[in-house]
Parts: sequence; C-alpha cells; structure tokens
Amino acid sequence: MKKVEHIGIAVADLEKSNALFKNLLGKAHFKTEKVEGEGVETSFFQVGETKVELLQATRSDSSIAKYIDRKSEGVHHIAFAVEDILTEVARLKEAGFEILNETPKEGADNKLVVFLHPRSTNGVLVELCQEKA
Repeated sequence: MKKVEHIGIAVADLEKSNALFKNLLGKAHFKTEKVEGEGVETSFFQVGETKVELLQATRSDSSIAKYIDRKSEGVHHIAFAVEDILTEVARLKEAGFEILNETPKEGADNKLVVFLHPRSTNGVLVELCQEKA
C-alpha cells in the first residue's frame, strides 16, 4: 500500500456539505463527479497528499443511500492507493480478508477500485484504488 488515498464521507446534501467542508478546510472542493454504476455523486477536497471524498446518493438503492438510512451521515470508508490492485487483492485474499468485488470496477477520480468487507477489517469498509492507465 502506498498511502491513504482518501477518506469517504457519506452525506445527505452535497451542496450543504461542500459549503461545510469549505469552511472547515479553508478551501473549495476541486471537482465533482457522478459514478453512475455506484449511484453516487462525489466531491473531492485535497488535504496534503490525501483527499476527502464526499458521497451523496443519486438513487435510493445505492450503497450510500442505504448507509445513511442505517447509520446517518459520516465516515463511510478509507481508501488506500496501491500500485497493482490485482496483486493486492490476491495477497489480501490469501491473508484471509473478505473481498467484496475481486474484479476491479470503475470508481471516481480515474480509479479502479475493490472493496474489503468490514467484517474482515474491524468494522471499517476499506477501498483499494489504483490509478487507471
């Protein structure tokens, strides 16, 4: 693992949350992006080498909508940047971690992503992400 790539925060209202985090961090988000496959709209803030990703559901059946229904707004996941996502998936699977999607899928911010089930990571949803070529 190279670094903490971003921390994902589930939000009910992206516009309000962008204003809140702009005040908190002292700078505006640098981009927004819809990820249709996940049913979310994202907004990114750069904080040093790490990003904060705000995620708002665009459909009621998305994982973010379900998360907010169950737990309310808050930290949803932590993402780690990796050089070779397939190698990391194989390594982590061999080590006993439960992989939610062994085949990387399209994520926001030009990334391929794989998620680890919170059951195998002390209750934290972990995302592995690799920059797309």
